[in-house]
Amino acid sequence: MKICSEQKCIWIINEYAGSPEHGLHFRHYSLAREFIRHGYNVVIISASYSHLLRNPPRTRGWFTKEIIDGISYIWVKVPSYDRSHSPVRLLKWLVFSASLFFLPRLPRPQAIIVAPTATYPILPAYFLSRKNHCRFIVEIKDVWPQTIMELANVSKFHPLIVSMAWMEKFGIEKACKVTSNLPNYGNYLREKGMDTDFEYIPNGVDFHEISENEPLRPSVEKLLPSTGFIIGYAGTLGCANALDYLIGAASQITNPDIHFVIVGKGQEKKRLERLAAGLKNVSFLPNIPKKQVPSLLARFDVCYIGWNVLNIYNYGVAANKIFEYMYAEKPVLHSYSNGFDLIKEAECGITVEAENPNAIAEGILRLYEFPEKKRREMGRNGKKFVMENHSYEKLANKYIKIFE
Repeated sequence: MKICSEQKCIWIINEYAGSPEHGLHFRHYSLAREFIRHGYNVVIISASYSHLLRNPPRTRGWFTKEIIDGISYIWVKVPSYDRSHSPVRLLKWLVFSASLFFLPRLPRPQAIIVAPTATYPILPAYFLSRKNHCRFIVEIKDVWPQTIMELANVSKFHPLIVSMAWMEKFGIEKACKVTSNLPNYGNYLREKGMDTDFEYIPNGVDFHEISENEPLRPSVEKLLPSTGFIIGYAGTLGCANALDYLIGAASQITNPDIHFVIVGKGQEKKRLERLAAGLKNVSFLPNIPKKQVPSLLARFDVCYIGWNVLNIYNYGVAANKIFEYMYAEKPVLHSYSNGFDLIKEAECGITVEAENPNAIAEGILRLYEFPEKKRREMGRNGKKFVMENHSYEKLANKYIKIFE
């Protein structure tokens, strides 16, 4: 099977890269679509399984090739696991990274972008860049291994952390360019004493894709409150999403007109449902296809996103849902206490203290009491901000300047 032409070919290595057919993590799918519009051919090298994929690809052997919307995907066969904290996930990281040394023959790329979560793919990606005499770009999406140290309370002396830290330092030192979707990641590099060429390339919204939205399924529609003021969350239900505090806020609000809707799946869902047991103003909805998300957000009056108080967020946050909320023209309630607040910058909602149910409840009541005109103005501010700063067309152009 022909993967791409010999010229103007870009490889993206990200074991969590998804597609509309398979599920979450669409950043590189959207960037690849833009690269193709500029005459590039793109190969995305991803893992055959992650806990974020709704519909994992069917694999045939060690490497499976698939063309999706003009993008050439190489699915690397890896072990599956039943939860995000499974020890098999570590094995999956190692299998994916080791497999990169044995990729099938592909046309030589002009540049390789490696976008690791766990940092192990950095070493084979650098080897591949040397072998192909091409540009080596490291894209940081999360501050690993610091993230796992804080979220899982793992010592910096643990062999896993030591090896990840070495890979991180190696990649940053060897890269011709370091990019990140975290706005303050440059501060992290300076704190580590790393003098490297860095550029902030945030997440964004694929306007081509979002215009193809679909109506909600009737089975989902009937689960939504038919009246009232809806505070909505749509996304992963994991420990990093700090939804305990939203439920805590819901328990304090007695106004019968205000209802909370939490949509998605994740390892924390059952525990959150138990936490909300007995609260008549909280509803949980199943995960929905991405093309139906705009129709869902249109039903919300306020969109919620929250975070824990962790040092890793000093470098900013980059959740895709923030930009989806903005594009939906909905005011955003942001429970956040660290640096670089996109909601404040865009003037598209209000920010309250993280991990504080009282502050979240007060923020909700403030938004409820605002005139509808003010909430609409916040929504318009958000859409204007994302249209001007976070289109994937503009973000892809930043990468193309690096390639060329």
